[in-house]
Amino acid sequence: MAKTDLSKDVAGILASLGVPTACLSGGTLKARSPIDGSVIGMLKTISPIETTVAIDKAHAAFLEWRLVPAPKRGELIRLLGEELRTHKDALGRLVSIEAGKITSEGLGEVQEMIDICDFAVGLSRQLYGLTIATERSEHRMMETWHPLGVTGIISAFNFPVAVWCWNAALAIVCGNSTVWKPSEKTPMTAIATQAIFDKALKRYNEAGGAAPANLSTLLIGDRAIGEVLVDHPKVPLVSATGSTAMGRAVGPRLAGRFARAILELGGNNAAIVAPTADLDLTLRGVAFAAMGTAGQRCTSLRRLFVHDSVYDALVPRLIKAYGSVTVGNPLETGTLVGPLIDKGAFDGMQKALAAAKAAGGTVHGGARMNESDGGDAYYVRPAIVEMPSQSGPVKEETFAPILYVIRYSDFNDALALNNDVPQGLSSSIFTNDLREAEAFVSDRGSDCGIANVNIGPSGAEIGGAFGGEKETGGGRESGSDAWKAYMRRATNTVNFGRSLPLAQGVKFDVE
Repeated sequence: MAKTDLSKDVAGILASLGVPTACLSGGTLKARSPIDGSVIGMLKTISPIETTVAIDKAHAAFLEWRLVPAPKRGELIRLLGEELRTHKDALGRLVSIEAGKITSEGLGEVQEMIDICDFAVGLSRQLYGLTIATERSEHRMMETWHPLGVTGIISAFNFPVAVWCWNAALAIVCGNSTVWKPSEKTPMTAIATQAIFDKALKRYNEAGGAAPANLSTLLIGDRAIGEVLVDHPKVPLVSATGSTAMGRAVGPRLAGRFARAILELGGNNAAIVAPTADLDLTLRGVAFAAMGTAGQRCTSLRRLFVHDSVYDALVPRLIKAYGSVTVGNPLETGTLVGPLIDKGAFDGMQKALAAAKAAGGTVHGGARMNESDGGDAYYVRPAIVEMPSQSGPVKEETFAPILYVIRYSDFNDALALNNDVPQGLSSSIFTNDLREAEAFVSDRGSDCGIANVNIGPSGAEIGGAFGGEKETGGGRESGSDAWKAYMRRATNTVNFGRSLPLAQGVKFDVE
């Protein structure tokens, strides 16, 4: 692997976005690149007291921003989309450097930000409420939607910028302000994203807009900062992405103060390969879904149920593909699998593989690679584990490129296996049998938030609401009608007559 000074690369990218070089040093938080384990910045962090002050300022910004008409709020997000297009290459490269994604995935993440901006701009003119039939004469009843308040956003390392934008674009057009705590593993991309937002905000106000300061606030800090955000009474909604352990800590605290939660957590996602599946299509779909982003997606494929009749035709080809895929520096052309984020991820993968062996599994791959290129970088050969049953680590999500493969003979048994885990973000079936496909997406089918036919579970389009992970029931973000989570609904009744039908027989002296 060619050695490069990634810290200079990062400083150059941030300088091009107007971030002062002084912001990248002098702090206690080490920002590292998983490409070689090198330190790319020493960042200053915010204190809990400063976080409280920042949230109060964000609340003041909300009180102003909610008065701006929604289509004009959409204009700010339109400008954000333009700035993201201008700086797509720079931000995409920074995502690759800090999160370890291959170049196409880094650029693809920024494209998701652009796409949600486009969606949100249109949404700013479509925050519709219903007119409701009323039993009272000369009355009109309707629902209206109003901004909710400060939206707290807690994001994870694996999608360091797109998840922020999914939430922020919707929250801002809905009339809210945002406060963002990114992962401590990916603070540089957050700083870059905030700088891009600030450029859009400046253009908006220079063109006559009335966007207040502190409309988007970035908090660089540790878990304690996230706890302040979760517990603050002026944050009525927190959208948090991360592990199920994090969700179990966040959810009850929000519920304790009756705040809303959007929890997009783990996804121990499965796919079923039926007897009629197109095996060439299946091979490509499974390989991408399981190995993309080094298995560090919440939608990564982790369990594969293959019918007896096609098992011997598919699985050896899949093992061969796993052995030939290029693992290495994500910045280099031709690399398909980049590094794990850190040593903790590597140790977790090795622990899961050992448990799988102990449970009777046969492991193909999984060894560390390129160790001589950097002791603090963790590259691994993606692993396929043939398991006798869905047991041991199969029911647990390991954030690494491990694919557990299990035979089945009855469709209903495979469907039950798909659903027999607490996680339930995404799922797939590969089949050309219409009845199996329809059953999979029916009421008795997959219980996951996403159910696909002849496409892997990894990834999602902006137009569809993302999430619905069954363990939490914690709401959804991105497209469809997810915007409603960022607003409050009111029912309004207007009496345009001269009577009160529900008060008949009641008389008052009005003289």
